[in-house]
Amino acid sequence: MPGSRRNSVKDEEVYQELREDGASKQKAARIANAAARDGRSAVGRRGGDAEPYEEWTVDELRHRAKEIGLHGYSDRRKGELIDMLRNS
Repeated sequence: MPGSRRNSVKDEEVYQELREDGASKQKAARIANAAARDGRSAVGRRGGDAEPYEEWTVDELRHRAKEIGLHGYSDRRKGELIDMLRNS
């Protein structure tokens, strides 16, 4: 159908494990598809050099939430912001 888009998960096993661990559908699909594309061990080695969210200021966390398009972050406390960012 024109204009319709079918989303698919390339590694259903990884997706289901992530969902059972509490990951959002979007996050689980993103990781599962990367694992299928690049291999599970390659995805596990990825990561940046950023400090943990606990070391960020509230302003930095709010800025990051805005960057990734989250809503409802302006009145959240630090712990709530961290949860939002980790589970987006």
